Parts: sequence; C-alpha cells; structure tokens
Amino acid sequence: MANKAYQFRLYPTKEQEQLLTKTFGCVRFVYNKMLEERIQIYEKFKDDKEALKKQTFSTPAKYKKEFPWLKEVDSLALANAQLNLQKAFQNFFSGRAGFPKFKNRKAKQSYTTNVVNGNIKLSDGYIKLPKLKWIKFKQHREIPAHHIIKACTITKTKTGKYDISILTEYEHQPVPKEVQTVVGLDFSMNTLYVDSEGKRANYPRFYRQALEKLTREQRVLSRRRKGSNRWHKQRLKVAKLHEKISNQRKDFLHKESHKLAKLYDCVVIEDLNMKGMSQALHFGQSVHDNGWGMFTSFLQYKLEEQGKKLIKIDKWFPSSKTCSCCGQVKESLSLSERTFRCECGFESDRDVNAAINIKHEGMKRLAIA
Repeated sequence: MANKAYQFRLYPTKEQEQLLTKTFGCVRFVYNKMLEERIQIYEKFKDDKEALKKQTFSTPAKYKKEFPWLKEVDSLALANAQLNLQKAFQNFFSGRAGFPKFKNRKAKQSYTTNVVNGNIKLSDGYIKLPKLKWIKFKQHREIPAHHIIKACTITKTKTGKYDISILTEYEHQPVPKEVQTVVGLDFSMNTLYVDSEGKRANYPRFYRQALEKLTREQRVLSRRRKGSNRWHKQRLKVAKLHEKISNQRKDFLHKESHKLAKLYDCVVIEDLNMKGMSQALHFGQSVHDNGWGMFTSFLQYKLEEQGKKLIKIDKWFPSSKTCSCCGQVKESLSLSERTFRCECGFESDRDVNAAINIKHEGMKRLAIA
C-alpha cells in the first residue's frame, strides 16, 4: 500500500470560517492542556524510566466534562492533537527532536480529521467534513477512483486562505526499473544544480527578485502601530508577498523534479547538510531561496513512484577536487576557482566536473561502472 496527498483550496462560508477558527483554537487548547499534564508527570518520574512508562495520561474526552464547549468541534481533530503530542514525545525520547513546546496563537493553524463511517465525501466541487458539513473547494485535479481517502488536514495560511490536504491510500507496487540512464547533480548556489551533461536548472531566485519590494513593505509595517487596522492591512501585504515567493519556488521545484524523474532511471546527488552550509559559509539567503531540501524530497518520491532510484553519496566525497578524466585529487581548490584544471591537461567548468564525479560515484554504487 502507498499513500498520496492531494492539496486543494477551500472556500468556507462565514459560519464555516467561525467553526474552523473555533476548531483550531480547541485543538491548540487540548494540546497545551495535555502537554502541561505530561510535563508535570515527566518532572516527577524523569529519573525512573520504568515508572514513567507505566503512567497513564488524560484524553480529550476528560477535558470535555470540564470544558463543555469542546463538544462543539470535531472530536477526531482533538484525538489527532493527542496523537501529535505522543509523536512529539516519542521523537524527544529517541533523540530526533527537542522537548515538546506549547503552541501559541501565532503557530500554524491546522487540524487533521479522519474518515470514519463515510463522514468525509466528495461531490461536484464540494467536500463533506465532520461538523462543517458540505464545504466548497477548488478541485483542480481528479483523485483516482482506486484511491481511498484516509484523512484530511485543513490549514489556514497567514494570508487568511484555507487549504485542505486529502491523504489517500492505494495499492501500488512499483516495478523496479532497470537502470539505463543515470545523471549526477551538483548543487549550485546560483542555478540550483548543474548536471553531469552540463545543463543548468537556471533557478530564477524568486526571493532575490522580490527582496527590494519585500524590504520596502516590511519597512512600512515596522512603522505601523501593532494591532491597528493599518498594521493588519500592511501585515497582509507582507504575508501575500511571502506566500507568492513560496508558491513560485514550489511550482518550479515540482516541474524540475518531474522533468528529471521522467528523463532518467537514476539520479545521483550529494547528501548535503544545507543548514550547516548556510551557517558556515554565510550563504543563508541563497541556500534557503533555492529550497534544495524540498527539491530532493520531491525528486525522491517522484522517482520511487516509477520504480526508479535516487542515490545520495557522502557529503565528504571530494567531487569538486577530483579530476573526472584521470581521477587525480587536488590538494586544495578555492571557491573562487570556477574552472577546474588538472595536470593531465583536462579542463572543465568546476560544477560540471563535480557533477560527472558524482555520477561516476553513483554508478559504482549501482555496480554498473
């Protein structure tokens, strides 16, 4: 079985908006109440792990007796808040994340509900959701008939728009494809990547393009009195600019990863630590503008769906310093040197040379070199 999510825009009525706002607030309230209780128990038994494991915790049903207004919203949304908290603690105890934190009003406004006894249905541009009943949405693509809806996540963006992500489950056993075409990608600060055939992604750097306008609008926002009508109006302007940049980036990365997944049977990349790179080299804006992590995630699932492969090689592999012609490794190569020159006489663009080396290393992993 495989999962796939479909995201659409929701158009709730005023009454439905009020209920959505109430649900976001109730989910946050229940999450924080349960976290408060768990923190008290954790502080009491943190030195005795066996005793800590035996502790029982409250459920959202308990809080409904004390706070009857919780009954007005979707009970499955509250149940999912409990599951999210449990997962947060599991990640903390396994060392994958820090200690869970309380949610405030500025946190992402969203909740998840599940399919139970056909409570979620689709019909002619409308979707039926628990408590909300039929709500209008823009279905720009069809969900295949063999996909079974499992859950829905409703989110309110900073610009006041509503999105719904419909999680589906379906039978899918991708047949592993015989690797015939391989390409290596070298991360590029300016163009996103350069491939082993010398092609560049030519990423438009949307954030940089909008930076001047964004700076101007944020300067205006800083001069407004916080909480005033003019402040809210200006905050919306800034949020819309950020949302546009995010949507442009996501659209470009989806199209670029789709193109690569269609052309090649195997894509080879370096397993880079983008956060470390942005901090160490002071390239924060450029690294985050590119969205390399998002790009590799898109690429991975698009390849796996077709039975193809994404290979990640070690980040310490000297792809830039190695000659792709004779294999000799240079002792040093500064970032300012954009042309790679080897003693054997080979000369190439630095990024293209690195991409070829990445491809060769990936082919060794595949044992087809």
